[in-house]
Amino acid sequence: MPSQDSFGAKSTLDVQGKSYEIYRLKAVAGDGLDVDSLPYSLKILLENLLRTEDGANITADDIRALAGWDAAAEPSKEIQFTPARVIMQDFTGVPCVVDLATMREAMADLGGDPSKINPLAPAEMVIDHSVIADVFGTPEAFERNVEIEYERNKERYQFLRWGQGAFDDFKVVPPGTGIVHQVNIEHLARVVFTRDEESGTTVAYPDTCVGTDSHTTMVNGIGVVGWGVGGIEAEAAMLGQPVSMLIPRVVGFKLSGELPEGATATDLVLTITEMLRKHGVVGKFVEFYGSGVSALPLANRATIGNMSPEFGSTIAVFPLDEETVNYLRLTGRSEEQLALVEAYAKEQGLWHDPVAEPRYSERLELDLGTVVPSLAGPKRPQDRVSLSDAKNAFRGALADYVVEDEQGYDEAVAESFPASDAPSHEGGNGSAAPTDHVSAAPKDGGRPSHPAMVELSDGTKFELDHGAVAIAAITSCTNTSNPSVMIGAALLAKKAVEKGLQRKPWVKTTLAPGSKVVSDYYERAGLTPYLDKLGFNLVGYGCTTCIGNSGPLIPEVSKAVQDNDLSVVSVLSGNRNFEGRINPDVKMNYLASPPLVVAYALAGSMDLDLFNDPLGQDTDGNDVFLKDVWPAPSEVEEVIGQAITSEMFANDYADVFAGDERWRNLETPSGDTFAWDADSTYVRKAPYFDGMPDEPSPVEDIDGARVLLKLGDSVTTDHISPAGAIKKDSPAGRYLAEHGVEQRDFNSYGSRRGNHEVMIRGTFANIRLRNQLAPGTEGGFTRNLIGDGEVTTVFEASEAYVAAGVPLVVLAGKEYGSGSSRDWAAKGTALLGVKAVIAESYERIHRSNLIGMGVLPLQYPEGQNAESLGLTGEETFSITGVTALNDGETPRTVKVKAGDVEFDAVVRIDTPGEAGYYRNGGIMQYVLRGLLKG
Repeated sequence: MPSQDSFGAKSTLDVQGKSYEIYRLKAVAGDGLDVDSLPYSLKILLENLLRTEDGANITADDIRALAGWDAAAEPSKEIQFTPARVIMQDFTGVPCVVDLATMREAMADLGGDPSKINPLAPAEMVIDHSVIADVFGTPEAFERNVEIEYERNKERYQFLRWGQGAFDDFKVVPPGTGIVHQVNIEHLARVVFTRDEESGTTVAYPDTCVGTDSHTTMVNGIGVVGWGVGGIEAEAAMLGQPVSMLIPRVVGFKLSGELPEGATATDLVLTITEMLRKHGVVGKFVEFYGSGVSALPLANRATIGNMSPEFGSTIAVFPLDEETVNYLRLTGRSEEQLALVEAYAKEQGLWHDPVAEPRYSERLELDLGTVVPSLAGPKRPQDRVSLSDAKNAFRGALADYVVEDEQGYDEAVAESFPASDAPSHEGGNGSAAPTDHVSAAPKDGGRPSHPAMVELSDGTKFELDHGAVAIAAITSCTNTSNPSVMIGAALLAKKAVEKGLQRKPWVKTTLAPGSKVVSDYYERAGLTPYLDKLGFNLVGYGCTTCIGNSGPLIPEVSKAVQDNDLSVVSVLSGNRNFEGRINPDVKMNYLASPPLVVAYALAGSMDLDLFNDPLGQDTDGNDVFLKDVWPAPSEVEEVIGQAITSEMFANDYADVFAGDERWRNLETPSGDTFAWDADSTYVRKAPYFDGMPDEPSPVEDIDGARVLLKLGDSVTTDHISPAGAIKKDSPAGRYLAEHGVEQRDFNSYGSRRGNHEVMIRGTFANIRLRNQLAPGTEGGFTRNLIGDGEVTTVFEASEAYVAAGVPLVVLAGKEYGSGSSRDWAAKGTALLGVKAVIAESYERIHRSNLIGMGVLPLQYPEGQNAESLGLTGEETFSITGVTALNDGETPRTVKVKAGDVEFDAVVRIDTPGEAGYYRNGGIMQYVLRGLLKG
């Protein structure tokens, strides 16, 4: 639909003899509207409104409100943002396609045209989340892992190939290609998008996107405004629905100086993560500016943008400049596209000026020269630790993972630590921490000691202790797009091998690059053999360890860990290290740069000071220290200059959607609607539209509700959403066994996201979740308060409540729903029968997703929580005032009565669009009814 163009912004831009239709931002200037000083990101949004102005969803007043943005104001004005495209990975993408396929049938059942259910915005999926590092440390690891991946995921892949053929404007990048975010910045992102109109006009506008992975923000590094949304919100965007949002506050982050020798992009991003999480940027845009931006290679910018979810911000964007154009040229974009990007950016005021000071809501500043080598852990990305303090920090954290014995936990800790150094008893979600043998607590500065003797199948013997590095993984989009740290890791491996060092035998070492280009430049530089020698053989091109696809530990190591309840660690170059995420045997997880991952594989323990303790001994028995093998920046730059060429990108992406022979030979069903297999345990028809009328029923108050879970602070979507391995004795494991699936074929929860029966049984089942309603337990346990009150699984309790017609609520603390943009954290919550969540605060995406599934997000009064109000979780709840939504109004608060306690809870439906979703029972129902009405 053409824009109403109230401001006369429609114009033309000529680039190298070709004319493009554009919407000039300067047209809105005047009447006190200072467009020039707007932040880069808001200029992108302003163009979006100018181009999509329709007089209804987007009006001239909306455009004026954005152009006249008050930097100091709290967000209150809603706008409708229309992304240029949608990008997905397969874990979140499969349920999206399941829902679209189900919507086609629901449309037909309601008497509508099923073909209306079709992506109206370009949608691209990269299959990258299904490869598991089952095999490692051998030349055959990659090929064998791909074979296993296809064996496990045949049904899913056949379904996705059907979707690629059934839906228009839906493209799939097959398995074994790369990580979605790296493929996005290297190939899929346009930076400036073009669309050919039927009139023959070509419209040019900024490339923007939403993605079904929170780390979609990696594309912010090349100036593309995009962020992660839940799968349900992405489906709506694919179906032409704009994303409802409030004009945000924008935090300006000024960079100056240059990174010092020895500091990497990873160290920089961990420093920024710590700063921004401490400052508080949830729901805000973060934008980088200043002279230091010019000193950052594009790959470093992408690394920073990637970690935006770890800050909590919506985006973390960099403006366009010469470095952006150089990167686009390197990665094989056409000269015509490069010329358009530069000309468009300069015409629209989107080109970075190092001395300009746009107006911002808040400001921070970092001198890059102050960044030091760092880690983050053992359970949150923002918990940065300087490498020089890593040993002491590990020892301080270890006591949180020790089990009480006859001395008692508090006595042991008091004896082991000075009072000022005593570790907190708070676990990752705000309740008493699990503990291990108190002998683990270091006494009098001594080394933690609770060793177990291990003998491998080849006869190798060693002692395994707390702090042993059980996994060292170069993995995840965060760093594997960055040549400086990837080359740095390989050069460190080369120097180590040349000195005769080896990885410790208990370490599982894996290499999972973000794209095939990494393997190309490793080969060209002659560095692959050195990584292989240390066990860092290629295991796959995909998101492995960082999402829990680490595969099993070395069997004898795993047995020793379990038998002795050892607190071993993983060191990974990822962005997430939440509890229970990486591997069920590993309690403590540390984020680090790829070179440090290699270093810790050599050292074998977190209980070492890498600045002063040796990594090992050379062939002459001399100690070898980190400084002896750490590559100089000049060495890294020399290899980058010689080994990386634009031809590599052009060749690797030449036929990226075709796939290998395995993909092309998959038997694929056809037809506009999918032929569901009643026996499938991977892909099942979704239940969200069962019995749905063509008009929504009135919203009702919630009465007689019981608490399903009472949770503490920092409960992440990892704690809520099913992820990782499926245990045999879990409700999901029992379901699969009942359907004839052998345990070896259970696969992961992520791979089974297309089956709601599996996913509902795994919701709130994370092995590290601590439900205060069932004290003393870890995992998916609660109490059935309408039964005998005994502890049972969350799923079984939910079944009893649903059968009895009893609605459910969840009580939570601060930052509820932090982490990945997992739609199943909301879908599973809704399918368990939860009608409302009451929390102290929410992370942006999860709050939105709850509304998208018809679950009411409420917030305690300012300064209050379950404890201060005296709530035990055993009360019966009633929530009144919700029915005001039927009158088209969103109440600011509703009345909550829990036993003898009453309070006014804040309604966290933040925009009229969200209110529309909630009134319809969810965003998918809202979209379906809208399409039905035409």
